[in-house]
Amino acid sequence: MVLKAAPEVQAMLLELQALDTKLNQLSHRATTLPVLATITALHAERDALRSAVAQQNGAWEDAQLELKRTEADVAVVEARVTRDKERLQGSASVKDVAALEQELAALAKRQSDLEDIELAVMETVEELAATLAASRAALQALDGRIEEASAARDAALADLDIDRQQATGSRAEMATKIPDDLLALYEKQRARYGVGASLLRGGVSSASGVALNSSDMITVRAAAPDDVLLCPDSSAILVRTHESGL
Repeated sequence: MVLKAAPEVQAMLLELQALDTKLNQLSHRATTLPVLATITALHAERDALRSAVAQQNGAWEDAQLELKRTEADVAVVEARVTRDKERLQGSASVKDVAALEQELAALAKRQSDLEDIELAVMETVEELAATLAASRAALQALDGRIEEASAARDAALADLDIDRQQATGSRAEMATKIPDDLLALYEKQRARYGVGASLLRGGVSSASGVALNSSDMITVRAAAPDDVLLCPDSSAILVRTHESGL
């Protein structure tokens, strides 16, 4: 049995379809906001920078340990120099004096080498500290950019949510004006094929963008105005108006 509905009632389906299309577009926009890609890129950049900061901090800590070891070695040599100088002053043995002077000369060479190493390590520590500080500053700035982008995302989503609520309310109101059997068919076809209603304009179905062939047009022309027809291409309810070219 062919479903019946007055032409003006069938035309309401086009308004319902327009609202459903708008809701779909709003959902798509919510998931494809340009700022979402920006936030994803910023998070990836932050992850990479955090990894770099961790590595730089480890290198800086290792350099500090090396500096402490070198400083300890220098302190040991300085203590031995002090001890040997005290022994030298108190020694009356020529043999002992000669041995102490030889050891002091070796210690002086050792102390000079260690101080050169200490200076180089200190420079390394300073360089690593500067690099680490710059990276931490960059990370802080990046966090700020992420906060700004997140705020922009939230604002955009809030605007879309307002539009969605308005469209949802309008859709609910429009649905109450459509007979249950016609609405059920619309929902069924929309769930299956993505579009529930299609305007026939100039012999072309708006849902498919395809012109009906001559055989289909004969069928459409032969149907009563209140017959509910389906588009042969999109399977949506085919709504006929004065624009249909019948």
